[in-house]
Amino acid sequence: MQILITGHCGYIGRVATRQALQAGHQVVGLDAEYFGGEPFTHAKLRQMRGDIRDVQADDLRGVDAIIHLAALSNDPMGALNPGLTEAINRDASLRLARLAKSVGIGRFVFASSCSIYGVDAADGGLLDESARFQPVSAYARSKVETEAGLGALADDAFSPVYMRNATAFGVGPSPRFDLVVNNLAGGAWCDGRILVMSDGTPWRPLVHIEDIAQAALCAAVAPRQAVHNQAFNIGRDDANYQVHAIAALVAQAFPEASLSITGAAGPDPRSYRVSFTKALTGLPGFAPRWTLAAGIAEVASFLRSGGLKGLRFDDPHFIRLKALNAAMVMGELDPDLRWTRAPLAT
Repeated sequence: MQILITGHCGYIGRVATRQALQAGHQVVGLDAEYFGGEPFTHAKLRQMRGDIRDVQADDLRGVDAIIHLAALSNDPMGALNPGLTEAINRDASLRLARLAKSVGIGRFVFASSCSIYGVDAADGGLLDESARFQPVSAYARSKVETEAGLGALADDAFSPVYMRNATAFGVGPSPRFDLVVNNLAGGAWCDGRILVMSDGTPWRPLVHIEDIAQAALCAAVAPRQAVHNQAFNIGRDDANYQVHAIAALVAQAFPEASLSITGAAGPDPRSYRVSFTKALTGLPGFAPRWTLAAGIAEVASFLRSGGLKGLRFDDPHFIRLKALNAAMVMGELDPDLRWTRAPLAT
């Protein structure tokens, strides 16, 4: 199978690309290369440097399935410019889907998010895929609206699949430290402090990036009747944690660090516990293997072995919003996040 992976140079994309190649697939990668990184080389990989907003039908010919990961990737990034989040996360995604359908691509795997559930569900039990959407950010709203638009395109020849990923963690070839688990571990290593700015009570569903990538590949190759126009919450059955429990596990991995739950940021409305039963029982081949404790140990090993390469965990190299802001200040990206020159590898 030939699979197009958008955002293939990203935090999840590099892992998904590696897994698809290891499985024997031909891969076409498309990435704007906002965040640099080591170049890929593989006989079965064809790469396109480009903006998802500019894809043309000819770019898609010969592709059997699309794993669409490219996006402004979390709530702080969405706050950068809600209009850009709509243009890139929603409008460009739906334009890509319409082009895919027009050239006969039958499978479109969309990286959605559990953040679409949004508001505190602590008293309501676990949320399954039929739960009400209560997005509280531009990022989450873009996922809700894109799912709806993709659903309107679904028919006998075009099968969208919605991967509602839990909050990612873990080490990959393009590291990030603007996600809760990695961020707490980074602070523990660099500053000797595990600092929780909320009161620690919000719930977060969590999933390792390798398990996200595996789920996306499973959805790309699954029989149509198993996934057609369906949503799947992606994570493990033990994957829901309150933030204070995440911090406590990080503290076990970094006993030299102090743990402080300050509440300084005030209450966090983003709190939700999610059921992963549907994916665990109904997504063919999906078998997540990373526990949170194992993922924290992986991040700790990365940090202790010099993975930051002399930088801090909160350097722009590891924080997506900081990286984009720095590129705009330098005049390398314009306000619409388009390159003013060819991007340079880092």
